Amino acid sequence: MRTHPNRHRGEIAAKFDGEIRLLCLTLGALAELESAFGVANLAELAGRFETGRLSAADIIRIVGAGLRGAGNRISDEDVSVMSIEGGAVGFARIATELLWASFGSAEADGSSHASPDREGSALVRQPNPSGPQAVSG
Repeated sequence: MRTHPNRHRGEIAAKFDGEIRLLCLTLGALAELESAFGVANLAELAGRFETGRLSAADIIRIVGAGLRGAGNRISDEDVSVMSIEGGAVGFARIATELLWASFGSAEADGSSHASPDREGSALVRQPNPSGPQAVSG
């Protein structure tokens, strides 16, 4: 399986249980998230994440949808028992990076940390340099 992400397609890579996997929020994965979060469209979905505050359940849904979008046959329940370096904070970073790769305006060099103010109308706020804020819920 290919493990090098194509940023132009919104892919990222992360290591789960010692195995590198691709994640991508395809249109189908985004539709899955719209349904899971009870929103009517992509703008509402992005608005849900603009605060930078993600619950553990949010993170599981986002990471699971991203894994499935990249072709991994895995359930949210499977994601909930996976381990990664950094634990919960590591999962929050993966979810934030995935959202940024999907909604943010990346620069030509493929950087996922371009400033939305400088690049135009990005739907999701630029990741906080100190990391996302995971909240329980």
